[in-house]
This record gives sequence, structure tokens and C-alpha cells, in this order.
Amino acid sequence: MAEGETESRGPKKCGPYISSITSQSVNLMIRGVVLFFIGVFLALVLNLLQIQRNVTLFPPDVIASIFSSAWWVPPCCGTASAVIGLLYPCIDRHLGEPHKFKREWSSVMRCVAVFVGINHASAKVDFDNNIQLSLTLAALSIGLWWTFDRSRSGFGLGVGIAFLATVVTQLLVYNGVYQYTSPDFLYVRSWLPCIFFAGGITMGNIGRQLAMYECKVIAENLIRNEEGKKHLLYRKAR
Repeated sequence: MAEGETESRGPKKCGPYISSITSQSVNLMIRGVVLFFIGVFLALVLNLLQIQRNVTLFPPDVIASIFSSAWWVPPCCGTASAVIGLLYPCIDRHLGEPHKFKREWSSVMRCVAVFVGINHASAKVDFDNNIQLSLTLAALSIGLWWTFDRSRSGFGLGVGIAFLATVVTQLLVYNGVYQYTSPDFLYVRSWLPCIFFAGGITMGNIGRQLAMYECKVIAENLIRNEEGKKHLLYRKAR
């Protein structure tokens, strides 16, 4: 009976779910898949807003989804979202500056809502000229960063993402993949970098929150294992 009690009170083995969470490679893949599907969903919703206002035009032969979007747009946006969401916490760890500003899911959801609102404003709000619209969206995008991020790494990555995404979009438009109505900045709209900047900040926040949940679960498991080892040593000493 004594041996049975000792075994029953010893450290319990982690089940398959806990084991998969504590595996960094598996958890990285899980976070990537979650970020991919979030990016796909946002791409479908936001692109629908743009098409309804005739901001973007796709040739009829490539309109292939229920949301009247080219089939390749959601997967590309999902892949970009996964890369961005995984890159932000990776850069934070590399710089030794863990991001702790407003790290809760309610803040992340508000950030997503503001990003959708900025994108909606670019399609719905009418301004006298594109310069006013671009300046307004730039101010809103920087306000989003200041409200939900405030990190230098986040701002730098957001600017880099906006630059690269704008260049890629210009190349796609130049090669006739799709087009913008009333382009005023090298085949695209001048406010487009603001949307990409806000999108980068938003996906970065989601990626950071997912990474923080991973660290929290791993820390709890480590504490549980240490307590189990101490309890087992104490039982052996008795």
C-alpha cells in the first residue's frame, strides 16, 4: 500500500495535449496555422469591402470565390499573416525586449476591430482628394500602433512590411494581375501603405498574444514538473 500511495502521489505524466503544447516545433506549427486562417478570413472580409466600392478590380476570368475575390488572394494573405505573426515575437526575443503592453485578448480584439475600421474607411469615406484620405489613414494607422503596440520593433517592422507589400502590389498591378481604380501612386492608391502598416501591427499583436499563451503554458508545466519532483524527493527522503 505504501508503494502504491507513493506512485499515485508522484508526478503525473503529461498527456498528449500537454506534450504537444510544450513541444516548440509543434506549437510553432499550430500558431502558424491559426495565423494563416485568421489572415485568410480577414482577407476575404476586407477584400469584399474594397470590391463593393470598386476600389480594386479583378478580371472576370479570375473571379473564383463566393466573396468575388481572386482565388490566390486569401492564401497569399494567410501566408503573409503567418509569417508576420511569427516574426514579431521572434524579433522581440532576439532583441531581448518582451512586449508586455496591453497583452490581453480583449486588447487584441479591439486592435482587429480598429484595423477593419481603417480598411472600411478607405473604401467608404469620401474625401475631396486622395492626399486628405492618405493623411487621415496614416494618422489612424499610427494611432493604432500607439494605442496597441508602442514598441520600436513593432513600428520598424510595420514600416518594413508596408514598404515590401506596396512594392509587391505595384508589381502585380504592373503585370496586369489586377488594378486599382484612380491610381495616384505608381499604379496603386497612395493610402495603401497605411493599410499594410496597420495590418502588420494587427497580425503582430495576434502573433505576440499567441506566443505569450505558449510561454504561459510551458511555464505552468515546468512549475508543475518541478513541484512533482520535489514531492517525489520528499517522499523518498521519508
